[in-house]
Amino acid sequence: MSQNKTQATDGDVQAFLTGVLPDWKRADGLRLDAIFREVTGFRPVMWGASIIGYGRYHYVYETGREGDFLATGFSPRSQNFSIYIMPGYADFSDILKRLGKHNTGKSCLYVRRLSDIDENVLAEVIRAGLDDLRARWEIHPE
Repeated sequence: MSQNKTQATDGDVQAFLTGVLPDWKRADGLRLDAIFREVTGFRPVMWGASIIGYGRYHYVYETGREGDFLATGFSPRSQNFSIYIMPGYADFSDILKRLGKHNTGKSCLYVRRLSDIDENVLAEVIRAGLDDLRARWEIHPE
């Protein structure tokens, strides 16, 4: 059975974040790291070359496919921050209405700048995503 393409690494999260350009994106990335640490209580781990994850879970699907993946996290992509907080099981539309300017994918939230959103609502979405994930899979700190 094939493994996930994205795996946890021993990469240095702080070095990665301090290398993010431009300056405003670096500052937003460092702030996101602080928010995720505060909400989750987990230390960050690099997943692949550019995703910062907080916690991990092991899944086993009905098809037999299984693996490990980050419980929540983000990546400072070129256009937006990809924020991995919605496992795709629950509808968070009521919370997201209060978030501010964003877009969504199946399990991602896309935000251009933190100044576009309400950070308290973001923390609420992170908590809700973890609670929803925890109802299905056991979450581990690393």
